Amino acid sequence: MLELFTNLILLAFTWGIWLYFATRQPEPVIDLVIASAGSLAIIPLVFLGRRLLDHQPNMRQAERVTTVLHYLLAILLGCAILAATRLGLNSHAWLIPLSPVIGLSLMIIAGSLLVLVIFNLILKGLGTPFAVSLTRVMVTEWSYAWTRNPMILSALAFLVGLGLWLRSAIFLIWLLIVLGPVIFVFLKVYEERELEIRFGANYLDYRQRTPMFFPRRPTGKPG
Repeated sequence: MLELFTNLILLAFTWGIWLYFATRQPEPVIDLVIASAGSLAIIPLVFLGRRLLDHQPNMRQAERVTTVLHYLLAILLGCAILAATRLGLNSHAWLIPLSPVIGLSLMIIAGSLLVLVIFNLILKGLGTPFAVSLTRVMVTEWSYAWTRNPMILSALAFLVGLGLWLRSAIFLIWLLIVLGPVIFVFLKVYEERELEIRFGANYLDYRQRTPMFFPRRPTGKPG
């Protein structure tokens, strides 16, 4: 009960920061700094989290560290995405000559897939992809049989769609050279180790036969 109450407070705090930041109107250069620095600040946190995991590689430690890291990442990523979006809206220098309908269509498709992946985790993994309630069962079915990170792929595709909808080259460049590499570092350095600690040999076998990103037809029996 205490754990749930703590999570609700942290979740409300995170939403409060997002809401406050969303209502600000800083100068474009400030948004550029926040979009970049907010994303890059995640990297040292990821390596610190990995160090804490390796110091005490047990399930309880993994859950504690992941909870703290998830909320810090949510705050930083949320503010960075808001800043990048605002920058894309207010910057008219590098407009992409494409119809916004293309971006909107991609957002709808990717957003729908993202919702389905999350529901799959809730139903099969008995939890969520976030610290509020971490999954208790390793999910290897449906989209997770094709790639280990369908949720990340869907979210990144949604952001690409957002950039195309905004017709903002600056947003897409930020996504490609800043946020994308940061997400890769998080997955490779922290999340894979955390899942190995929580799910052991089952995860190692799943990782061996399932690609990290690019979907591939499933081989072998799902776990």
